Amino acid sequence: MIKFLLKGIIRDRARSLMPVIVVTIGVFVVVIMDGFIGGMMGNMVNMTANFQTGHVKIMTCAYANDEEQKPNDLALLDVEEMMVLLKRDFPEIDWTPRIMFGGLLDIPDAHGETKAQGPVMGQSFDFLTPGSREIERVGLRKAIVSGDVIQQSGEVLVSVDFAEKFDVAPGDMVTFFGSTMYGSMSFANYRVAGIVRFGMSMLDRGAIILDLADARMLLDMEDAAGEIFGFFSNDLYDNKLAEDVKNSFNSQYSAADDEFSPVMLQLADQQMMSQILFHTQSITSVMVVLLIFALSIVLWNAGILGGIRRYNEFGVRLAMGEEKKHIYGTLLIESLGIGIIGSFVGTVLGIALCQYLSVYGIDYSQLMENISMMLDPVIRTKISPRTYYIGFIPGIASMLIGTALAGRAVYKRKTAMLFKELV
Repeated sequence: MIKFLLKGIIRDRARSLMPVIVVTIGVFVVVIMDGFIGGMMGNMVNMTANFQTGHVKIMTCAYANDEEQKPNDLALLDVEEMMVLLKRDFPEIDWTPRIMFGGLLDIPDAHGETKAQGPVMGQSFDFLTPGSREIERVGLRKAIVSGDVIQQSGEVLVSVDFAEKFDVAPGDMVTFFGSTMYGSMSFANYRVAGIVRFGMSMLDRGAIILDLADARMLLDMEDAAGEIFGFFSNDLYDNKLAEDVKNSFNSQYSAADDEFSPVMLQLADQQMMSQILFHTQSITSVMVVLLIFALSIVLWNAGILGGIRRYNEFGVRLAMGEEKKHIYGTLLIESLGIGIIGSFVGTVLGIALCQYLSVYGIDYSQLMENISMMLDPVIRTKISPRTYYIGFIPGIASMLIGTALAGRAVYKRKTAMLFKELV
């Protein structure tokens, strides 16, 4: 019987072509949307982790309470000793200290007099230590507009908008004014190694980047760091693993009654990431449900029209003694086959386009000029294991529901009327 039904689906295009096309289009849309949502979430998680949160992050309890202010007077001390302990206890994680700070950048003219000044947000990364992956992690080589990355001590990178506003170019000397970890005034001269564009107004508007050793000297933070970032070896965030690492660390080293004891947070604990991840999953589920509803309506109508055309066939089958419930069952089996075919074709087409967009992406940087979010301006799709099967859920379900609704007409028609339509 199944072989007979499959032959009918393949040979009778009037019966199967339109439903297959409808299912294919719907599944194609679901796969593409899932790829885009996964890509956007992966993009946001990676950018947030690389610049703000890490997969896990260690601070003092007092620093964590006022983290938005980046209070370096509450920074971690004896960082080198802690790094040794972290590499011993959690060797699967890449640990790197960082310092965030703010201050004033002075740009001199040709005579060494102040030409312009502007507030900047400073970030320091461990660029010069052998084996460090910080340059690749924050994408500096791709972000360089002119000049080069930091290659030696005493160099600084300046964000593109700030450089254009104050006419700063690679090779220029600039002076940074700020305060040390202990509240005293500090200043130092730096050579501009390059101009960087991250594609994010939060960073491009006014940021400078230093090597960690220079920042420690500038801020009087020898063997100290505001935060220690931890990244999993495959650069992919694993919420369960992060939770286990956090609980293990805090149980050993964190003390609730000591505000200067270290505390570890995972990515989901910061920047409202847990809520964002939850709402994204909800959006995907709602999208699938809505598509099932829409496709079911379309396929219901198509099933009714197809059923009217097949009344003669139903009459012959009833005349041969076939029961109505058996006819109804074969309609459902046919719809299952059509749903599988349409879902397969739609999934293949959707994954092919996702594969293309995962490489080349879509640049929407012009839409982000006034948006201060940690997002890459080139959005790329992401193919996950779910991408291979998510389209089959609405594809098959909608086909079965549409056919089930349309097939009710078989029970509503009297057998005598079906016989009458044979003549």
